[in-house]
Amino acid sequence: MTTTLLQPGQIEAAAGSIPELRLPPADLFLTRARRLEQLAEGHTLGDYLRFVAHLAHAQQERLDAGPVASLPAPGLLAQCREYRMPPLAPGGLARPSGWRDTARHLALAVQDALPLAGQAALQPVLEGRDAWLEAQAGHLITGELHNLDAAVAPVIGAALQVHWTHLARQLDPAQVARPEHPNLCPVCGSHPVSSVVRIGGAENGLRYLHCALCSSEWHVVRAKCSNCDNTRGIVYHHLEGGYNGVRAESCPECRTYLKIVHQDKNPQADPVADDLASLALDLLMDETGFVRSGINWYLIQGSP
Repeated sequence: MTTTLLQPGQIEAAAGSIPELRLPPADLFLTRARRLEQLAEGHTLGDYLRFVAHLAHAQQERLDAGPVASLPAPGLLAQCREYRMPPLAPGGLARPSGWRDTARHLALAVQDALPLAGQAALQPVLEGRDAWLEAQAGHLITGELHNLDAAVAPVIGAALQVHWTHLARQLDPAQVARPEHPNLCPVCGSHPVSSVVRIGGAENGLRYLHCALCSSEWHVVRAKCSNCDNTRGIVYHHLEGGYNGVRAESCPECRTYLKIVHQDKNPQADPVADDLASLALDLLMDETGFVRSGINWYLIQGSP
């Protein structure tokens, strides 16, 4: 089957008829887990990718169970839309207490997949230290990564993802306005992990940014910096002789980059899983002096 990709000019011309927002599907984490298992085969980071696949399976179990989390009141949702504010911004939304139970559930589910040192590091989560968990969540959401416990940060982030994904799935796209800052998620205001060129239907050939927290996706035209909106001098990088289904889009103005995952190269490609599996590309970009503008909550560098 041949997939025809829209060019940037064609995309903008069609902007009035395309879906601007994609809310997360019900099987999001299951699909991600399966992709991670595929990518782990023969990969130098195979053990880590399999661990994250295990974590994603546990996330799906928790999402299927329907975590207790309710949307803000209709009046507040309407106000957020009027003023173009993300309705699920963590700073303006109380964290549901159930997220801590989710963190414990995830830690219990993955502990056997870890070496003894890793299992010991999960004890603060398993022992139910609520104040400590809340502090770690706060550091992660506010970007104070130097205060994070690196050993448990992926589990903390995964638990928050489950609850914010559950909340996002309850929204109607009509309740969400296009934000003033297109580089931030219109649903929760978080940074993207990466971007993905989708295939099929009305989304064919369109580029979406994928939120690191609530898993929503929003449309941003291609050949344009997703961080500063610059359209001049955008360059795409990939590893020589390697898989070119993931490229890094760099901007000479703000000196940042964000990966772009191409489903036309592989329909199973996932914006989070394929980002993890292409860390060698991040090393290349670091050597060229570009700073990553997105964050992957499965791979958070906190304090040791």
